[in-house]
Amino acid sequence: MEAVLNFILEKEGNQQKILERLHDLICSFPEITTKIRYRVPFYYHKSWICYLNPIKNDGVELAFIRGNELSNEQGLLQHEGRKQVAGIKFYDPKEVNNELIMEIFQEALILDEEVPYASKRKKGS
Repeated sequence: MEAVLNFILEKEGNQQKILERLHDLICSFPEITTKIRYRVPFYYHKSWICYLNPIKNDGVELAFIRGNELSNEQGLLQHEGRKQVAGIKFYDPKEVNNELIMEIFQEALILDEEVPYASKRKKGS
């Protein structure tokens, strides 16, 4: 957890505020653990659930590893050419709708609990 907090504190402006807000929301679930992987914060339960990716123009993408398996009932998740991962981009802390983010995260957590994660990578690649 400390490595993730340090990562957030290294950022500035809106990016830091957005990261803090999303981190606090995700970590409100007691079963979640964090780890820096591929130089960004990842959030785990049984497997990878999501990660926070700083993007250009002081933004942050909240990306769900199994986005292709989520309902996207809220219409917020964007695949942007990716087959599996889907995310939501934020450029202002006010854009973070706690209720909608919690709904999506809860669905991702239930998926992680009930359907074992199987990597979509081809063996030997």
